[in-house]
Amino acid sequence: VQLVESGGGLVQPGGSLRLSCAASGFTFSSYAMSWYRQAPGKERESVTTISSTGRFTNYADAVRGRFTISRDNAKNTVYLQMNSLEPEDTALYYCTGARGSQNYWGQGTQVTVSS
Repeated sequence: VQLVESGGGLVQPGGSLRLSCAASGFTFSSYAMSWYRQAPGKERESVTTISSTGRFTNYADAVRGRFTISRDNAKNTVYLQMNSLEPEDTALYYCTGARGSQNYWGQGTQVTVSS
């Protein structure tokens, strides 16, 4: 099983980034996918989740209206479009897949929002 995140980097406040997470080794289309993040000195927090079919999504209050999660089951990939980025969004962003008690995690991609 692999979840490989990409697309992180340094961006100025107000800018945008698009994260990708390529999955392999499990039946991607059967798993809900989520993005979590962990900022320095803080606990890991849930950012957003998308259902296995992509029909349902939910977002943390801090990112609702700025971030959009999507998935392409044909490409085994989940995306996170991040707009209007703020310094408070600086964190290591993780991709996760979940089905029942089964959970998979990626290694994370760093997002830094700074001028």
